[in-house]
Amino acid sequence: MNEISASEAHDWVGELAAFLRDEPAVSAVRIDPVARKVEIATIGTVDLDELQVRLTATIAAVEAQTAGRHASRPPPGFSLRERDGTTELSRDTCVTAERFWHWRELEWPAIMPEPTDGGPEWKELAWLAGICGVAGLGGYAVETFGPGLPWLAQGLYIVGIAAGGWDAAKDAWPNLRTLKLDIHFLMLAVAAGAMAIGAWSEAVLLLFLFSASGAMEAFALDRTNREVSALLRSAPKKAIRLGPEGEEVEVDVDELHVGDTVRVKPGEAYAADGEVLAGRSASDESTLTGEAVPVEKNTGEGVFSGTLNLWGAVDYRVTRLPAESTLQKIIRLIRSAQKLRAPSQRFTDRFGPRYTYAVLGGSLVMFLGWWLLLGLPAFHNTPEVRSAFYRAMTLMVVASPCALVLSIPSAILAAIAWGARHGVLFRGGAAIEKLAEVTVVALDKTGTLTTGELSVVSYESFPPGRENAVMELAYALEAKSEHPLARAIVRDAKQRGVRAIELEGFRNIVGQGVRGEYAGAQALLGRRELLQSGPLAKWAEKLPPAPADLAEVWVVGRDVLGRVLLRDQIRGESKAVLAALKEMGIRTVMLTGDRRQAAEAVAHEIGLDEVRAHLTPEQKVSAIEDLRRSAGGGRVAMIGDGVNDAPSLAAADVSVAMGARGSDAALEQAEVILMHDRIENFLSAERLSRRARTIIRQNLSISLGVVIVMVIATVAGVVPLAAGVAAHEGSTVVVCLNSLRLLFGRNR
Repeated sequence: MNEISASEAHDWVGELAAFLRDEPAVSAVRIDPVARKVEIATIGTVDLDELQVRLTATIAAVEAQTAGRHASRPPPGFSLRERDGTTELSRDTCVTAERFWHWRELEWPAIMPEPTDGGPEWKELAWLAGICGVAGLGGYAVETFGPGLPWLAQGLYIVGIAAGGWDAAKDAWPNLRTLKLDIHFLMLAVAAGAMAIGAWSEAVLLLFLFSASGAMEAFALDRTNREVSALLRSAPKKAIRLGPEGEEVEVDVDELHVGDTVRVKPGEAYAADGEVLAGRSASDESTLTGEAVPVEKNTGEGVFSGTLNLWGAVDYRVTRLPAESTLQKIIRLIRSAQKLRAPSQRFTDRFGPRYTYAVLGGSLVMFLGWWLLLGLPAFHNTPEVRSAFYRAMTLMVVASPCALVLSIPSAILAAIAWGARHGVLFRGGAAIEKLAEVTVVALDKTGTLTTGELSVVSYESFPPGRENAVMELAYALEAKSEHPLARAIVRDAKQRGVRAIELEGFRNIVGQGVRGEYAGAQALLGRRELLQSGPLAKWAEKLPPAPADLAEVWVVGRDVLGRVLLRDQIRGESKAVLAALKEMGIRTVMLTGDRRQAAEAVAHEIGLDEVRAHLTPEQKVSAIEDLRRSAGGGRVAMIGDGVNDAPSLAAADVSVAMGARGSDAALEQAEVILMHDRIENFLSAERLSRRARTIIRQNLSISLGVVIVMVIATVAGVVPLAAGVAAHEGSTVVVCLNSLRLLFGRNR
């Protein structure tokens, strides 16, 4: 790790230092606010539970203050290091002592911060810009229509310059202390130069437009942050937990544990992810999916933290801790997306500071050239001839990269905000840019193109006539299982009112099925291989195969042999989504581990271009690499949801995961997450990315075009300072407004 300078230290470093002072047994703290990881280095034995409690307040301060603000240098006696988003604060000690440190990872506290008081930053900037504009207009009016009052006009101009330059001065000062120059310094230098030659109105105009464009940029960022704040406010802080006797006990949400039974009443929000045990209702899940249509909730169905229970009282079992709920996962993903930058954005970040120095140096060279080589007056302006300094100030304005630097991040932030509000989460701007270049989309079958929830089609008996016995035995054998096949059989049996019978000696047969005893005989339920490896092997060879689009489960008992046929339901939206992708020139390919017949039956029904079936995870990776080679320079996107999809997601150019059913491994690899498993959201994401790419190109064309044209005109001496200011800052405003079209437009 490399030491970082004092000016780069965040103001929450003091909170970490205070924690270390109070905890002599802790030698260092290492935190990653985006990944929500915290580790401590200790020597000897410590009370981890006590440390966890004391660390909670510190982490609360960290979460509240990691907004990029600068602070004073680390306190004496401490060293600060930073690498890959992880910050480590340690006591100053000898190198050998660090060898004895024992690093331990603690749980990141489930903190629900209250909304901050006061208005957002863009409102303050808007007020300052407004004061600057009004004062500037007042000064111009007095100067033009009120002769004899130059002191009043100049006073109003000074008020306008102070208001318009206040935020720029605040941003430039920390960099000046470390001898770094940025765009804010450039604008202040031009304003000071304009005042020096008596161009007060031009100085006010420059700072008004600069502060106004800054307010618009802050507004776009605030819209993104508002999505996170809305999610935070939707997270409940109290929950009603049911006791052993069914009594209601109100507890804090961070006291809930997996397996607890929680009751939520009409109009209340679910405190954690869970599964409905009793009751019937509907949920408003718009905070997660962007869709306002209520979603019905019955026994056995999932509910999500932060969503609203609309009308019925519901008891549900907690399946995820509140800190690891779908809602908290979304919040963390949005926060990390805001900090991850697109490749083109990183280019402008590197390009901006260098360009600033180039503008300053070029303006100085042109000043000397106009003055010493062309013989123009250095500072004295006349109605006929503008001075060399005046022209240099104009050149500095028109060549400044304000609009260029804002071209990409303003569009990326607007796209991330729109996606968060409509059920599409991007992990940074790179995903948005790459998705626009996709020419091939690979899709997993189960859980992606289909719902992943099986439904019973029919029961068969061999010989026919004992279908009811097959139902009863299948119901009894699957009643204690959580497998998707079991859920489908149990759900169907309850709907049919099948008689419940009791089994003895129930146990799983790993990878094959389940077994038990009924009426003194062994009962089995599982794959066809169970029959093929037993005494019925020869007879099993004559049994008919399952239809191509169905799955089968065999049931064997005393005088009972039969099977249950099940079908994975195709998502209703899959066909329309694939048709729309085909219209956009995108080839679609199914990559699945299922049987070829079943995969081709689904592909034929929904209109896929190609099917690659019966693939292992390694073969899926090879298929992605093959598709990339045949993509003709385009990119390959992979959409999946399971653990077996994680390797192929990592191999794809753009990885997309289904948000609700997606495994942690798949979500960890995904750059784009489709909340609530809505495959149609991928279409929205694709359209959004293409629209964002178009707007970024427009922004770059506008910003660079204005700079080139105005620089040429300024060198030719035909552009007054006021026109240069208006053109430069006007292009910045246009770029911000153009980017905001992503935030308010329709991308569906």
